[in-house]
Amino acid sequence: MNPPILELRSITKSIDTGAHRVDILRGIELTIDRGEFVAIMGASGSGKSTLLGLLAGLDSPTKGDILLDGDIISSLNEDSLAAIRGRKIGFVFQSYQLIPTLTAEENVLLPAELAGESSSSCIERARHLLDTVGLAERRDHYPVQLSGGEQQRVALARAFMRKPPLLLADEPTGNLDSTNGRQVLELLLSLNRAEGATLVLVTHDHELASHATRIITLKDGLVVSDERKGVPA
Repeated sequence: MNPPILELRSITKSIDTGAHRVDILRGIELTIDRGEFVAIMGASGSGKSTLLGLLAGLDSPTKGDILLDGDIISSLNEDSLAAIRGRKIGFVFQSYQLIPTLTAEENVLLPAELAGESSSSCIERARHLLDTVGLAERRDHYPVQLSGGEQQRVALARAFMRKPPLLLADEPTGNLDSTNGRQVLELLLSLNRAEGATLVLVTHDHELASHATRIITLKDGLVVSDERKGVPA
């Protein structure tokens, strides 16, 4: 039987300011199964962005273990973490994080190229993903030539480039107006269903969270609610 895609065991994250210690996360216990769509919510300062960074292997917990696909990642060195991120995790950021000197197609191809993959099949997949998000005619455009909504659609395509089993998103519609936000949400859900990834996102947007199969709410570094809803709308 396959292990959960993510497992958190007594995760704490503290920062020592010198004068005192700030406890950001306080003993988080979570299991996220494959194929779930999980929204993490909570007020500013609740610890949700810190938690997402730990799940991504971008930071290490003060105490506790994080397992990704059955392997403990919380004690790995940066090189090992980078290799795992490249194989198993896709990212969608609020601020898009596109490389300004690369075209839309080159941005989508970037995860494959960083992994040493360069073939006609990679180019075909990048173009397929750009077509899926409605940007086939914009693949030679640079980020500065694209609207915010178009840039986020490129970022979605890039996140799915290597078919990661886990997709992490940080406020993916936060910088978009309502029309573009709805379009990105629909594309995110459609791509996620087609690709079969587990989706974990941080959001303040109740409309976005309403599509999740599970809503986890944090407050003061603790899980105060964990609601399972079934099949997403």
